[in-house]
Amino acid sequence: MLITRGACAAALPPVALTIGNFDGVHKGHQAILDRLCRAAAARSLVACVLTFEPHPREFFAPQSAPTRLTSLREKLELLGAKGIGRAHVQRFASSFAAMTAEAFVEQVLCRVLAARWILIGDDFRFGTRRAGDVALLRTLGERFGFEVETIPTIEHAGSRVSSSSVREALSAGELGRAEALLGRPYSISGRVVHGSKLGRELGYATANIQLQHNRPPLMGIYAVRVHGVHGADGKPCPARDGVASLGVRPTIKSAGQAVLEVYLFDFDGELYHQHLRVDFLHKIRDEEKYPDLESLRAQIARDCDAARNFLKEH
Repeated sequence: MLITRGACAAALPPVALTIGNFDGVHKGHQAILDRLCRAAAARSLVACVLTFEPHPREFFAPQSAPTRLTSLREKLELLGAKGIGRAHVQRFASSFAAMTAEAFVEQVLCRVLAARWILIGDDFRFGTRRAGDVALLRTLGERFGFEVETIPTIEHAGSRVSSSSVREALSAGELGRAEALLGRPYSISGRVVHGSKLGRELGYATANIQLQHNRPPLMGIYAVRVHGVHGADGKPCPARDGVASLGVRPTIKSAGQAVLEVYLFDFDGELYHQHLRVDFLHKIRDEEKYPDLESLRAQIARDCDAARNFLKEH
């Protein structure tokens, strides 16, 4: 998948385009992407997604912006896996936020992206103060030479599939519901970096995975499956089971940023600098504070047993 930003120096093929944040790339997004790819193939166009960095709500109200389900890298990987040929990452800054609806269409959709066919939701708004709507986009399409198609809201179990509904499921520890909305287990990926080495001292050497999210959408102790592990010979290993702690480690620190630590069962290799994907399959419990490290060690043993039992049964 080609990833572009800003104005492109070389002329690129015209595109069939959809526009949005695509946080989580859930089933609603996937329906849009599937329709986009079919339309692009039928018209000999490149299937293209226009997305934004940072998320517009992070730009306008960073303190109240929702936690991200996916980092930019994760989102782009998921888009590529769905067959998207090009992703254009638009920097969301003051100058972009101030663009009129007409200027956005002419300068970005037409001049930069050469859009010939555009797929949007029926509640799509664009331009400064969200002044543009579907009717205006269709009018501008007649002027600039692109078609517009809308797609209705996608529902699951009678409710709208949205990034917000996935966040709510994750926050409540309902990983099965989140998986149903996403069409896959919720995951976080990142590079293994050096940590405090406390897990090693306790007898549970963990992989400290660098978080790229503004805030993780879930916290606690989980049974997980980890992809991307390589052995000492550099060859990829099958997915490994384990237990993960995602939180602020209250037994160790009184305050701090969230940390993702993963203990892989029956693994004794070196993981530093590897890029891993952690699938969250079952919540074991919330994070707790323990009076001493021995109590923490005993709880880790119980968590490992709980994770092994769940993964064996499922």
